[in-house]
Amino acid sequence: MKQLRPKLFVFILAVGVFGILNTEMGVVGILPQVSARFGVSVPEAGLLVSGFALIVAIAGPTMPLLFSKLNRKAVMLLSLGVFSVCNVAAIFAPSFPVLLAARVIPAAFHPLYVSMAMAVAGSLGETEAERARGASRVFIGVSAGMVLGAPVASFLASTVALEFALAFFAIVTVAVFTATLALVPSMPVEQPLSYGRQLAILKKPVLIASFLAVLFINGAMFGFYSYLSDYLGILPGLGATGVSALLLVYGGMNIVGNVIAGRVLAENPVRSMLVAPAVLVTLYLALFAAGQLTVPAAILLTVLGIAAGTANTIDQYLVAHAAPEAPDFSNGLYLTAANLGTTVGTSFCGAFITALGTAQFALIGSLVFLAAGIACTVARVRIAAESAKAGETAGAAAR
Repeated sequence: MKQLRPKLFVFILAVGVFGILNTEMGVVGILPQVSARFGVSVPEAGLLVSGFALIVAIAGPTMPLLFSKLNRKAVMLLSLGVFSVCNVAAIFAPSFPVLLAARVIPAAFHPLYVSMAMAVAGSLGETEAERARGASRVFIGVSAGMVLGAPVASFLASTVALEFALAFFAIVTVAVFTATLALVPSMPVEQPLSYGRQLAILKKPVLIASFLAVLFINGAMFGFYSYLSDYLGILPGLGATGVSALLLVYGGMNIVGNVIAGRVLAENPVRSMLVAPAVLVTLYLALFAAGQLTVPAAILLTVLGIAAGTANTIDQYLVAHAAPEAPDFSNGLYLTAANLGTTVGTSFCGAFITALGTAQFALIGSLVFLAAGIACTVARVRIAAESAKAGETAGAAAR
């Protein structure tokens, strides 16, 4: 990247990822307004979220694979262009089906842009530490999109109009499209991999273990996070303002965790993989023990936000570095694992709430998922170590 400073390039990628995630998650904050505007129920309006996530899960491995041989700048512009056009169309949608279509169409391009952004950022730099930091900085865009999208959209929709919230999504993606067009140089794929070579990574045991680890760990984190508002509602003395404030603090700490992850991965990636889910287990147990004690719960949630942000970035590293020979495809598989984990984990944790009565019991479901995630992570580390040892033995024999 001689024509563009790496830090500026990573910043553009991070803002691009923010625009994509902002479009995905921001709708969560305006579902009541969508329901009222188009005369549908809130669960029906929720199709804007669940439909988007389903398409992302399906497109996660397929879109990055299909577009892996094309110029990366062209692919980024295509993805951002589709998001921009559909976001603008959503502003003027005359009916709910049109609005839903404006959501579903760009969802297919979500994993295409995000996986490519992670792969490109993870290739910048001379050392492994610099590449890990680059990928973690792009992940800040993921956390920022998840944290800021919903409250900003909710504020605009409730204080101004629904159209202004939808325009917020469009402005971000149009701005990144313009910056990419003007500043990012052409990025042809110099040594394109055949589809067969990329699909071959599906046979790697280390990738399978990584995929399952991400599915369970992400399922644990988002299984609880999906009900975090309900959990905060049972804490005495918070009120609506306190709940909103803690949600923002939790999300902001996710960003801090992304930065920390870049550093700890650079120092000792294996230890980071094993410690991150163990820290989550400790914090979930402490949070469950805190019960309805508001101050201890608030402090633990702040720390948990950092741990979750760190674990998110480490999860991406787990999959991407299990198959570095096919970075776009492996990052797409990461997105599929993460989205499947979110879907399954939310349902699993919700079952505990239904059976036991309060959102606090979602923590039990999360702990079950974390136990499975830790087991898969340990297996992943052992498989990678055995593979490296076998490679060294083969190399010694060849010499």
